[in-house]
Amino acid sequence: MISGINHITFAVKDLTKSITFYQKILGCNLIATWRDGAHLLAGDLWICLSVDNHAMNAESKHYSHIAFSVIPDHFNQLKSCLLENNIPTWKENISEGESLYILDPDFHKLEIHYSSLSNRLTAMRDKPYQSQLIFKDIDVE
Repeated sequence: MISGINHITFAVKDLTKSITFYQKILGCNLIATWRDGAHLLAGDLWICLSVDNHAMNAESKHYSHIAFSVIPDHFNQLKSCLLENNIPTWKENISEGESLYILDPDFHKLEIHYSSLSNRLTAMRDKPYQSQLIFKDIDVE
């Protein structure tokens, strides 16, 4: 059985541009670099950037994305930074919790979010989704 996410690897075309985005814009800590890649930490989450000539070169229409947590006190500061740096968005938030849906330099879909699964389930109980089933009550922040 899996126990969590070990790391996330993003294929990137321009390593320097991607390092700048993840380090300077999102606030990740740069841990190591080499010719074709870099390791960063977002809190305890290990992120690998790997140069790949086949990296995406246009925004995809699918909903698959990675959501990064941010503490509520930092949300507006990060939002301002993203706007000041003209970081493109790909979706408007329509669900519970504060979210920003942004694209990184290689069109990876990211979400900056604060809330919890417990809060989402509460919102789902208040306003059920079509054909909704909730199997467990949890209290995870």
